[in-house]
This record gives sequence, structure tokens and C-alpha cells, in this order.
Amino acid sequence: MKYLLLVAYDGTAYGGWQIQNNSVTVQEKLEKSVETLVGQKCSVIASGRTDSGVHAAGQVCSFEAETSVPAEKIADALNITLPPDISVLSSCAAPEGFDVNRSAKRKTYCYRLYFAPRRNPLKDRYSVHVKNGADIEKLKYIAGAFVGEYDFKAYCKSGSQVKTTVRRVYSVNIVQKCSSLGTDVEISVCGGGFLYNMVRTMVGTMLYFAMGSLTEEDVKRSLEKCDRSAVGKTMPARGLTLEHVDYGFKIFNI
Repeated sequence: MKYLLLVAYDGTAYGGWQIQNNSVTVQEKLEKSVETLVGQKCSVIASGRTDSGVHAAGQVCSFEAETSVPAEKIADALNITLPPDISVLSSCAAPEGFDVNRSAKRKTYCYRLYFAPRRNPLKDRYSVHVKNGADIEKLKYIAGAFVGEYDFKAYCKSGSQVKTTVRRVYSVNIVQKCSSLGTDVEISVCGGGFLYNMVRTMVGTMLYFAMGSLTEEDVKRSLEKCDRSAVGKTMPARGLTLEHVDYGFKIFNI
């Protein structure tokens, strides 16, 4: 029987989702926990791989096994043996024919920044400090340039092996919260799928534009001509969180 898991994790201590030889990963920890529960090794598949240091608030995973534990109780059973920086928020039986990766319609990532004259250690684990500030209105303006279907080759890490670098972005939304200590900014990007480092490089490009280091023509050229010299830096992984995976219908009862 196939089961689905809704998983949240702090990616700080992990080399990403996928099992690797040289670092501890989220998939490795989940598979060990599932093995303890069902008494056999099982492959735990995710909706998509997150990079080293990237977090997740709503990663969706699946595994196949036979167990007497009710589907809705599997979350509690797995959490007993999982480390504190990984938690299964909900579990259920998978619909017939469901593929956790191929059935996904849209994914939403959020990148968090905070603009302040000095670093705040309470924010640094899940967001990135920007000391020099930026024009938030320009940040909001350039966000619209990424909406649509483009060849994001310039936003993909060199050497990545994919069949195509064309991706569709459905929305880029920016929310800001101001206080006497600075401004917190959340950049939410919803798309059909993403390339390696794509969202982090998009945010870096938007930030460079908002700080005056890139022009609107540069951004357009990066999308129309795949010009790598016209994009900003790839932002640190710790600011990025996989927020939600949309399958077109509600899966978990939460």
C-alpha cells in the first residue's frame, strides 16, 4: 500500500533531500524511520529534491509498505524516531494511481530577507540579512518580469543535467513587514517546476535590480537571451523554504 506524508524540516544540518555518500540527508533520516516502523527497507520519494540547507514547510513524500498502523497514525509513529529538525505533520493513504512527483501541478517556494543596519541572530537561520538596503518598490516591480514561460538557463547552476530549462512561473508575490529595527521581506514564487538554484538566483537578480546593480534591460536579456552575465548572485540556501505542493485537490486532512 502507498502512503503519503506531509513533512516539515529545518534543512540547516542536511545535505539536501536526496541520499548522498558524503553527507546526511533528509531522505536518509525518513527512510530509517520508516524502516523502524514497518520492519523493512523502503524508498521514500519526495515531490522534488531540495538543495543543501534549504528548508521545507510542506514537502510531500510517499512510500510503499505493509503495516498494521492506521494511515492517519503513521505521522505520530514516525515522529517518535525522527530527529527534532524533521517532523511528519500529517499522513494518509495515497489515492489510486497517485505519483508524488509527476502528479504535482504547482510548487510554491518562499525566500526570506531582512533589511536592517545590523545582523539579527534570531532571524539568520531562516532568512538572509541585507545590510545596505534596497528599494522595495523596485523589488515588487521587477517581480512581474519573471511571470510566464521562459528559458531559465541563465538561472540554473552550470552543469545541471535536465532535458529542458524552460519553466513556467505562475506568480511572484512580495510581502513586507516594517518595524523600527528594519524590514522583513518574503518573496513567494509559484511555478510548475524549478531548476537547480533557480529561485535563489531569481531573488539575487531581483535584489541586484532593486539595489541599482542591474537594469530592467539586463533582466529581460537574461530571460530572452539566457545571458548569465545579466543575472544577480545566487542567494544563500538558508533563506529558501518549500512552502506548498499543489496537486489540484486536497490530500491531507489539516
